[in-house]
Amino acid sequence: MTKIAMGALIVVGTAAVLVVVAFLLVLYQGKRKPGGDPAYVAMGSSFAAGIGLGQRAPGSPIACMRTIGSYPQQISRSLNLPIMDVTCSAATTDHILRGGQYFQRAQINALKPETKLVTVTTGGNDIRYVGDLSFIAARNTASVSGWLMKRFWGGPLRADQRDYAAVRRDLVSVAREVSRRSPKALLIFVTYPTILPASGRCPLLNITQDEADMMRFVGEQLAGATRAAARQSGAVLVDMQKLGADHHACSQEPWVNGWRNAQGAQFHPTRLGTRATADAVVQAIRSHAPNLLSK
Repeated sequence: MTKIAMGALIVVGTAAVLVVVAFLLVLYQGKRKPGGDPAYVAMGSSFAAGIGLGQRAPGSPIACMRTIGSYPQQISRSLNLPIMDVTCSAATTDHILRGGQYFQRAQINALKPETKLVTVTTGGNDIRYVGDLSFIAARNTASVSGWLMKRFWGGPLRADQRDYAAVRRDLVSVAREVSRRSPKALLIFVTYPTILPASGRCPLLNITQDEADMMRFVGEQLAGATRAAARQSGAVLVDMQKLGADHHACSQEPWVNGWRNAQGAQFHPTRLGTRATADAVVQAIRSHAPNLLSK
């Protein structure tokens, strides 16, 4: 065997071992029972997990990218309320209800009869909201990733191809499960914050006007689905889409990153954004369950 062939064999073998190790790590972390105290249960996707906002939260599977800078972790510290944080980047409402993400159980299984507070931010991955927004911005770059996107990506879903009604139905199902499993808990649905300005665009977004118009509509429909689910189920709503309307990615004090110059994950909340979200949730608790503030 030549030295080149031997070297290639070593590289391939090493890569295979790393893949197997990574798979086993994800499997182990996914099957492991979540840690923490379920007095407060936080569920949802990367917007709740706090991707890119500091060190990994205790007990977080690596793939979930859950951090101590997330709004649930800040609420837990602020209220001195023990938390079982099962948020996970890329999660859908199906993962909350039925599980399967990175071999994990359904997030809803974290609920217990003694749970006092539940927060949920989800739905964006169901309709490819931030995923498509990120792919569009990447496609518009003069880079290898831009070339790959142009060549191999089929493009974003049209706005009318996204099932907003299914998001609403699944959120109502989440509310029913919370009521059944944790009848004493205060349930708060938290919308995704505003990413795009009410009109126009800015260079930080790296998208065209037509792309901005389409994705702005998608974001509005997602927020509408969450509002409708809260009304139908009786859940408390913290509407960061409205509260953050003047703090979009193009603003002077953004609560969400753009594509360029992101401090954290692109098109995801900034530290200011998660702080504002945590404050808004605490204010909602003060209005609807002030007894939690003294625990």
